[in-house]
Amino acid sequence: MLPALDNLVHALARLPGFGKRSSERAALALVRRPETLLDGLVRALAEAREQVCLCSHCGAFTERDRDPCPLCTREDRDDSLLCVVEDPADIRVMEASGAFKGRYHAIMGRLSPGRQTGVTELRINELIRRVRAEQPKEVILALSTDLEGDATANFIAERLQSLPVRVTRPAYGLPCGSGIAYADPLTLRRAVTGRQTIEA
Repeated sequence: MLPALDNLVHALARLPGFGKRSSERAALALVRRPETLLDGLVRALAEAREQVCLCSHCGAFTERDRDPCPLCTREDRDDSLLCVVEDPADIRVMEASGAFKGRYHAIMGRLSPGRQTGVTELRINELIRRVRAEQPKEVILALSTDLEGDATANFIAERLQSLPVRVTRPAYGLPCGSGIAYADPLTLRRAVTGRQTIEA
């Protein structure tokens, strides 16, 4: 393969969701139609590199000339609620759901000894300082429900224990459109434990 094409394949393979075959297919499609695909991608990448950054306060995606981001500066957000997520993409998902109207804090990952991700690699100390300064009434730990997510949530809860703040996690349950037969035992146990009364 040509060195430039090989470099493109390797660069694409580093993206989430791209394996070796999908990276090769994408690279070949891009160079096959440079005017319609490659040029547009190059422009979009340059624009994103120039204009998009992470909010210095909460970690959400924002534009360089809007830092802190609108989620941090809007006055109609609920200052008493702080939702902690792993990644800026999680904030986009939460906002799309319309279910949360408070503030956010992305810690940029989770504690993972296997990946050598510790407290210093995450924004946990910034979170503790922020809770001390802003004094929200509740911190919602909306982290993954696997072992690493649970360990991270427990670690943060311990660090916040001495502060006057309620620490919660979102309710666990069955996915919408799914049934009991397709649920794993842990999800099913959490769904039953966190059951709610049906209002007639």
